[in-house]
Amino acid sequence: MNTETQTKARRPRPAAVILTASAEARVAHLMDTAPEGAIGVKLSTPRRGCSGLAYSVDYVMQADPLDEKIETPGGLFFIDSASVLYLIGSTMDWQEDDFTAGFVFQNPNAKGACGCGESFTV
Repeated sequence: MNTETQTKARRPRPAAVILTASAEARVAHLMDTAPEGAIGVKLSTPRRGCSGLAYSVDYVMQADPLDEKIETPGGLFFIDSASVLYLIGSTMDWQEDDFTAGFVFQNPNAKGACGCGESFTV
């Protein structure tokens, strides 16, 4: 029996959130126009709204080692470590039309949403 420590090759872990090409392009645009010192964009789910949780996208000035980090062609995208469990398997898209523009989420963990679509519950 071999007593040396063997290391197994690990499969890359899939990202908690999938960004569409449109969302990646928006992250690139945000990073092109970011305030000085911003290292990326971060998705979190703060408690607010009628249903309890909302999606929030903000600039990141300093990386938190516990946050999920996704490298996109336009820059770094972080997911708040406290929010990952609410977002696993989600898809994030950027949609724009004549009247609105914003990130849109398809979240399999959301069990309900408020009427205005600003918040969700798990």
